[in-house]
Amino acid sequence: MNEQERVKTVEKFVCSVLKDDRTGHDLEHVFRVRRLSLHLAVHEGGNRDIIELSALLHDCADPKLVSSEEEAYKRIDELLRACDVPPNDVNHIIHIIKSVSFKGGNGEPPSTIEGKIVQDADRLDAIGAIGIARAFTYGGAKGHVLFKEDEIPRTVMTEDEYHQNPSSVIGHFYEKLLLLKEKMNTKKAIELATDRHRFMMEFLEKFKEEWNGTNEDVNS
Repeated sequence: MNEQERVKTVEKFVCSVLKDDRTGHDLEHVFRVRRLSLHLAVHEGGNRDIIELSALLHDCADPKLVSSEEEAYKRIDELLRACDVPPNDVNHIIHIIKSVSFKGGNGEPPSTIEGKIVQDADRLDAIGAIGIARAFTYGGAKGHVLFKEDEIPRTVMTEDEYHQNPSSVIGHFYEKLLLLKEKMNTKKAIELATDRHRFMMEFLEKFKEEWNGTNEDVNS
């Protein structure tokens, strides 16, 4: 199977897994992560084939989206081998997928430039204007409250606590999204994250002004 056929086959598989997603982990998210990953690879290097396949598959075993991680990884392994991906590359791709997720800050950091790039691309899509939109999309899909005035952001939590005891949507910014700029792996991702982080800070300031009514002209 040539490279183009392999990518098309993987795209079809990803579509079968994520086509009904309404949480912000949909196909457009996957395709944005692929574009960002390949853009970062121009600046940072790495094996582009591994980067592209890992970016496409990075959410296909996410416990938030699949009923069985074990079964999901088995399907990914079978898919890649059927696409004639060398065994070492299959193992590398699966390792990358396992290291991408935030997991409440408890995830295993990527050990290769390819993994660092894909993780950075996924995290870049979680911040900035797109990240804000995705945060509210996810919160709405899961029934999370918008904001709790007395909420204290958790600085330390287990992976189970992160998934099973969700914060408000605004609380999620402080428990994850605002932390991502400092967790970028590559120089180019740090550059891109800086502007996206600033935009989120401006949004949160405006949100709290409107929530408290402090920006309203009481005489109007």
